[in-house]
Amino acid sequence: MQRGSTGTWQMVSAGGEAVRAFVPAALPPVPPLDMPAARQQKLEQALLALGRLDAIAALLPEPDIFLYAYVRREAVLSSQIEGTQSSLSDLLIFELDEAPGVPFDDVVEVSNYVAALEHGMARLKEGFPLCNRLIRELHAKLLARGRGAGKAPGEFRATQNWIGGTRPGNAIFVPPPPQEVEPCMGELERFLHDADSPGALVKAALAHVQFETIHPFLDGNGRVGRLLIAFILDHEGVLRQPLLYLSLYFKQHRGEYYRLLDTVRQTGDWEAWLDFFLEGVAATAQDAVDTAHRLLALFAADRQRLLGLGRAAPNALRVFDVLRHRPVVNIKLLAERAGVSFATAARMVEALQKLGIVREVTGRARERVFVYGGYLDLLAQVGAGE
Repeated sequence: MQRGSTGTWQMVSAGGEAVRAFVPAALPPVPPLDMPAARQQKLEQALLALGRLDAIAALLPEPDIFLYAYVRREAVLSSQIEGTQSSLSDLLIFELDEAPGVPFDDVVEVSNYVAALEHGMARLKEGFPLCNRLIRELHAKLLARGRGAGKAPGEFRATQNWIGGTRPGNAIFVPPPPQEVEPCMGELERFLHDADSPGALVKAALAHVQFETIHPFLDGNGRVGRLLIAFILDHEGVLRQPLLYLSLYFKQHRGEYYRLLDTVRQTGDWEAWLDFFLEGVAATAQDAVDTAHRLLALFAADRQRLLGLGRAAPNALRVFDVLRHRPVVNIKLLAERAGVSFATAARMVEALQKLGIVREVTGRARERVFVYGGYLDLLAQVGAGE
């Protein structure tokens, strides 16, 4: 279907030079999306995969364990797209208030992402609408500390920005001028609440591109735009827990992702983007389901091994239960959460080390930190073809 450009170009002055900035037309696309049988089938497959994910989350005996891990894995992946080097274990160690060798600025950015995600989840749960105010709140959390703290956290930009290149004149893309940001975001908010707009998945696909095109903040747009997908699906009731995160898929197909965003703007080919998005949703949801099954199998197998410890088994199982919830710990935290003495927790960790369930990561004689190795290894394998 031929649409042509999905917006208008305005000449603006930025960095002392005149450049063309793009102002997107309001959603939904005109003419409407072309949905032949093959594309409709992709949509149905993606919805079925989301249904399976929602079902497994509902069946998990302790869904918070899965959510805790998945949220943090997403924070790491989404931040890595923006250039941070932190790993999941770096983040969990940072949350433990220990930071041996952890790159501070990077891990603060990842920790901010967790705070933004959890803030958004809590706001939606209490009935707050998915709106520009909430988007600004997410941004304020995201840039609360670290490198982005001086880039107007929680405020739409008042100056021109650009994407790629060393200056506006050689940028890959120049978003709308600052005076157009508020009107564009107002139109996007109306689309999110339009009862006649397409179903939740299509809405999330379109809204993500629109947000990235508007680029309403000085920093953090990519991370907020990826969060927006999860929150739309949560807000629309597609998932009872926000467990679908596309950062890994976008990272693995980064070139195609950016090419399709540009194609939408230049030629209006929303359909090619939608195909890519739906394939990503189906694959990512299936990955999450597989991870949940493998996590349950890991817990069951390791629990069975601990039952072989005889009289030590009850205390070992208490310590193990803490590790299922917090896979990076120190002895003090284990003792407090398991309700055992420090000495008992230390003995149980030694037993778990001998079984290969936990490993020490600091190499220090004191203030040691232990990780539930199988758990973190499993999360690291998701989407990697393992």
